[in-house]
Amino acid sequence: MPSNNKDIFILGIESSCDDTSCAILKNGVLLSNVTANQKIHELYGGVIPELASRDHQKNIVPVIDAALKKANVNLSQINAIAVTRGPGLSGSLLVGLSFSKSLSLALNIPLVEVNHMQGHILAHFIQEENQDIKQPSFPFLCLTVSGGHTQIVKISDYLQFELLAETEDDAVGEAFDKAAKILGLPYPGGPLIDKYAQLGDATKYKFPTPQLKNNNYSFSGIKTAFLYFIQEQTKLNANFVTENLNDICASYQAHLIKYLLKNLLAVSKETSIKQITIAGGVSANSGLRRELESLGNKHQWETYIPKFEYCTDNAAMIAITGYYKYLKQEFCGLEATPLARYDIQNK
Repeated sequence: MPSNNKDIFILGIESSCDDTSCAILKNGVLLSNVTANQKIHELYGGVIPELASRDHQKNIVPVIDAALKKANVNLSQINAIAVTRGPGLSGSLLVGLSFSKSLSLALNIPLVEVNHMQGHILAHFIQEENQDIKQPSFPFLCLTVSGGHTQIVKISDYLQFELLAETEDDAVGEAFDKAAKILGLPYPGGPLIDKYAQLGDATKYKFPTPQLKNNNYSFSGIKTAFLYFIQEQTKLNANFVTENLNDICASYQAHLIKYLLKNLLAVSKETSIKQITIAGGVSANSGLRRELESLGNKHQWETYIPKFEYCTDNAAMIAITGYYKYLKQEFCGLEATPLARYDIQNK
């Protein structure tokens, strides 16, 4: 049976892609957050789903054991298991969900399924020991940006999400990674574009901006335009990329960021919401973080930017989401299956 302690201990498990992660929370405060990364995908220029799921199987027990030891918590103290149900890679999700079901059954404690994208947003509410971290107040807007998602979401309460805008094709993280591949940069390429962009002229080259209704995004055309641009320039100068890498990265990154924030500004004006956050892997981008703060100062926003370790996939964000669901007794049964696609509104 669940612990009779007044304290609430949540064990969170994240395995949606290629990171195996486990976190322990006590009353909403983070005690540990341990993640095992999979370097093998760098050899292939992207995540290989079968290899990812195999590595999750190897990593999940050591990661959970390390998280418990770091938190100085025993399994008998855990009140509930929070696990990512989706969206993500089916095989990867299956490893985390299957293990969580088994652990829930063995300990006779509730299982809490978590939407991965909701977790990214609620990472803003992760509290660390002996630290007072600034948190947004409701309602607020969140620009969620990752390899698989680009969305503008209105959050009215911890578990109330309304999708206001999204990409109609590719995500901005994919736009970064595709450009990096075209430039011959190793995977993951997004952080490298950010690195080189800091040394370049962001006004050197121009790229098209799609005009869509409802403040939605589209990145497929931008990716294609970038490909044609590089092909045309290298025909004229075979060394174009190596000679202009910093300026190319700076111009392309600045264009994507301007596009992201243009739509975010429009949604903020339409909703009159000035509590603004970002979340997801691309929220680690230094240019995006800097430009969001600049735009926030200009428009009197209260901006909230997550710590770097909570931008990429991690179990702390799953655990904090599970904590709020636990408080509302929102549990799931052992019949739960992975959802490769999972609407942020849980539809």
